Amino acid sequence: MNHVVMLIQENRSFDHYFGQMTVYRTANGYPINGSPATIEDESAGSFSNFSQATGASIAAYHSGSVCTEDLTPAWTETHKNFDWENPAGASSSSPMDGFVQLAVQISQYAATLGIQMTDQDGHRVMGYFDGNDLNYYYFMASNFALGDHFFSPVPSYSPAQRGFLFAATSQGYVHDPGPGKLTAKTIWQELDSAGVSWKIYSEETNLYTYLQDFAYYNQAGVSAHVASIDQFFTDAAAGQLPAVSYIETGLNDGLSEHTSNFDPANPQQGEPPINVQVGAQYASKIINSVMQSPSWSDSVIFFAHDEGGGFFDHVPPMSVPSPDGIKPVDLTSSDVPGDFTITGSRVPNMVISPFAKKNFVSHTPMDYTAYLRFIETRWGLPTLTARDAAMPDMTEFFDFTNKPWATAPSPPAQNMSGTCDFSKQ
Repeated sequence: MNHVVMLIQENRSFDHYFGQMTVYRTANGYPINGSPATIEDESAGSFSNFSQATGASIAAYHSGSVCTEDLTPAWTETHKNFDWENPAGASSSSPMDGFVQLAVQISQYAATLGIQMTDQDGHRVMGYFDGNDLNYYYFMASNFALGDHFFSPVPSYSPAQRGFLFAATSQGYVHDPGPGKLTAKTIWQELDSAGVSWKIYSEETNLYTYLQDFAYYNQAGVSAHVASIDQFFTDAAAGQLPAVSYIETGLNDGLSEHTSNFDPANPQQGEPPINVQVGAQYASKIINSVMQSPSWSDSVIFFAHDEGGGFFDHVPPMSVPSPDGIKPVDLTSSDVPGDFTITGSRVPNMVISPFAKKNFVSHTPMDYTAYLRFIETRWGLPTLTARDAAMPDMTEFFDFTNKPWATAPSPPAQNMSGTCDFSKQ
């Protein structure tokens, strides 16, 4: 494998996107390999969360809208999602019972900002999409490989998650550390030391990347590794992708599948609703460009979402080792206590490669610092922290002998006919 591409979208849980994967695979004749021969999705049982607004439970349901009102995956809120009565005790045995009640609180908070949300009983967190809504993702995840116990690394939101994606730690930050605050060694630094090529391709017009949170970004020549997403398409078409690529998706550009539709700090200038089909269509453009490129024969695309986004998932977080023993350094008086020994929620994911096992489902628990372990294994690099050292190297996803997808499949165009209507969310 000579080309690794990491594409991380925003704020969706496994059940929210892939909760109907078993139904889809059964209807379309896809086998489910692995042991046990099943997928841990919402077909595994009946799932609901209690709503204090109605005094009744709200069951998982098929959303009628491809847009959803605001939720949050922040530190305290994620712990409340996992365990409403005892968020500080969130663990791998949490009841996963706070999603709806937290969504109610968010709607109530929005009202104090002069924003009247359509959903006042919190039902939006229980909505899921299916193989018609997200037909491209379902097709790709069914043909290639996915993991049904695949988690975000930390129970918080994007800045901390990206720290773990780059360095297998956020050095104690659960909120945004700010530019240059992180001094931990990154995977990019290891690649540089080994003479392995890499680029970060940014969707932002100013070429923003979360690598700017690391002091390493300010070293000579490092920022030159950051290019525009347009350059990614050019490099892919020319067969000139570096050994390791990362797509830095824009947060609120309508392409990353982020949930935000208003800015609490500036509610009079709210963000437009984010349409998941727009995000999936854009992701398909990136993925297809690699499948159609001269580099396909020796490439892998690791695709996931950076955190659950506040959407319901029925599987509790996994227990993991603290990466470096550092306790949270930026908790506020309103934050629940905790540490870095549980992950965030399960997230949608897939492994796309000519070497990916067909129709494969991994049941091995891991967070996406496993991507770092794969890169480290491939290029003989040391692990960064105790976290990536504890992850599997992901070789179970591949068949390096038979090359099952030497000829890439022809995926469908992403369905764009969904309704964006909060009254139907």
